[in-house]
Amino acid sequence: MQIVRYIHRNPVKAGLANALKDYEWSSHKGYLSVSRKWDWLYKDLIYGVLSKNKKEWIRRYRQFVSMDDDDEATHVLEGKKWPSVWGPDGFLDWIKGKYYESKADDEVPQSRALDPGHEEILSSVCEYYAVDEDALYRTKRGATNEPRNVSIYLIRRLRRDTLKEIGRRFKIEKYSSVSSIIERTRRQMQEDAGFRRRIEELSSTLTKSQGQTPFSHSPFSVLPRYDRSEVPNPCQGHGRPVSRGISACSPVRLAG
Repeated sequence: MQIVRYIHRNPVKAGLANALKDYEWSSHKGYLSVSRKWDWLYKDLIYGVLSKNKKEWIRRYRQFVSMDDDDEATHVLEGKKWPSVWGPDGFLDWIKGKYYESKADDEVPQSRALDPGHEEILSSVCEYYAVDEDALYRTKRGATNEPRNVSIYLIRRLRRDTLKEIGRRFKIEKYSSVSSIIERTRRQMQEDAGFRRRIEELSSTLTKSQGQTPFSHSPFSVLPRYDRSEVPNPCQGHGRPVSRGISACSPVRLAG
């Protein structure tokens, strides 16, 4: 809608015509006509957004195109570099959910626009494991924080971030340490069906259901949280209270 209005108004803005109807090469005149000579111009999509009543189509279009261009739309369209995908948040989420898996390609930089955002991945992991985000950045010698490792793995898998980028985000100095976490996670997925299911649930939700935000309409509302009792608790047997599940204070120990 915004693009159609911008294009039709642009000749006047650029000084090429005094009025929209005066520019010879504009399809604007076609939107104001019912003549069959304009049948090649597909107008129904724009008309349908403006009104469901066909008798109102031309009048509503005339009103719409006479309005000033939206400032945000003008800024985007007159910029030197257009975004790969542009529109309201709901539309962007729908595009990501529909095309992410089929269009993700390291050799096409623009496809990165379809990747789930860092905050989206971290928030989803926190929601799934019922931990706060601070827990994702905590480490403890001899124990592995599953939510943290899953976050690192998903950022690598779904966003294709470099090891150094992931290291900076999680304050890990050596990118080789990031690589080790990812490889351990992959091995555990092969050996532990429950762990693999948890990651696949998160991955599937992030890539296919991105339009169902915020969490009040979360895709996790239809996904059962995993049974946290199946994850061993590192506090058990060490003179500390045993708490089922994962919390910010009880990172889990990975098998192997």
